[in-house]
Amino acid sequence: MADKQRHKVNDVTRREFIRDGALAAAGLAAGLSATGSQIARAGEAGAVVRKTRSYNPEMEYRRLGKTGLWISAVCLGGHWKRVDKMVPDVFKGKGWLSADLESEGFRKNRYDVVTRCIESGINYIDACTWQEVVTYSRALKGRRDKMYLGFSWYQEEMRRKNFRTTKALLGTLDKGMREAKLDYADVWRITMLSKSGKHTTAEVDEMIGALEKARQQGKVRFTGLSSHDRPHIKWMIETYPSVVQVVCTPYTAKSKVLPTDSVFDAVKKHDVGIFGIKPFAGNSLFKGDSSPNSPRAEEDDRLARMAIRYILCNTALTAPIPGMINTHQVDNMAKAVKEHRELDSAEARELEKAMDEAWANLPLHRQWLKDWEYV
Repeated sequence: MADKQRHKVNDVTRREFIRDGALAAAGLAAGLSATGSQIARAGEAGAVVRKTRSYNPEMEYRRLGKTGLWISAVCLGGHWKRVDKMVPDVFKGKGWLSADLESEGFRKNRYDVVTRCIESGINYIDACTWQEVVTYSRALKGRRDKMYLGFSWYQEEMRRKNFRTTKALLGTLDKGMREAKLDYADVWRITMLSKSGKHTTAEVDEMIGALEKARQQGKVRFTGLSSHDRPHIKWMIETYPSVVQVVCTPYTAKSKVLPTDSVFDAVKKHDVGIFGIKPFAGNSLFKGDSSPNSPRAEEDDRLARMAIRYILCNTALTAPIPGMINTHQVDNMAKAVKEHRELDSAEARELEKAMDEAWANLPLHRQWLKDWEYV
C-alpha cells in the first residue's frame, strides 16, 4: 500500500514537472508579455505569464532568460539575517545560520513569510545553505506548486575542495533533496568561490558536468551558478551557454552598468536569468535594526523601496532577492514594485546619500561589495 501511495505521489509530481516544463517552453517560445516585452508589468500579462506560479495581477513578472519561467520582479532571498528581532533567542550561536530550525516560532515565521509572498504574487525562493533548503522545503510542504525553488547546499559545493567533482556535487544534490524531502529543484545554482576565477577550468568542467547530468536525470529543471567574479561569470556564460541558464550575483543600489564590456552584454546575448543578491548591501543601507518598533522603521522602509526601484531599472536583471523577516517586509517589497519606477531627483539624492553612508560604514567582511559599483 505504501509503495502504491508513493508511486501515486511521484506520478503527480512528475506530471506537474512535465506540465511546468511545457509552460516554460511556451514562455521561451513566446518570450514576451502581452505588450511584446520580456517584462510584464501589472495588468500587462499575456496568457503564458498568467499561468506562472502564484500569479497576481498586481505583481510585475520578468522572464528568467532561456528558462522561459516568469518570475516576480522581487523574490525571497533565503537569508534571515535579523529574524531574531521577530523570534527572540532563536540564534543558538554566532550568526544567523545558528537559528534553531526546530523552534516553533521560527518555523511559523518562515511559513508566514512564504504565505505572504504567495499571496503577493512573489513566486521564487532562493535557498543556498542546507539550513535554508530544509527550512523552505518545510514551509512549502503541501504547496510546492505555488513557488519556484532555487537550490544550493553551499557547505558541500564548490567552495569546499572535496566537492569539486561531478560525482561529489551530484552526491550533495541527492543528499540535500533527500534530507529536505524534495522531489525536484526548479533551479540548481551551485555556489562557487566568490572569486570563481580561482577555480581551475577542470573544476568548472566538473561542475558543468554535474549540472548537465542532474538536468538529464530530471532532478532539476534548470541550472546555473552563484559567483561574485564578473569577468569569470562572463566567461562561463560564453563558454557554457546551454548550461549557465541562471546566475546569482551581487547587485546593489550603488551598481551601475558599464557602457562597454559589461557582464550584462553576455547576459543579454545568451539570454541568461539574473538574480541580484545583497540589494541592501547586507543591511548596511538601513539606519535601524529591522525590528517592527524601530524608530527608523518608516525611513528604512522607504529606503528599501527606493533601492528596489533603482535596481529594477536595469531591465536585464530578472529580480533582486532580499531576505525578509516578517510579512510587513514582504508587503513593503510588493509596494516597491507597484510604485513609479524611476526615482525623482529628490529620491535619487536621498538614496545616493544613504548608499554613500552605507559604503563608508561597510564592515570589513562586506568591503568586496564596492567591487560591484560598476558591472
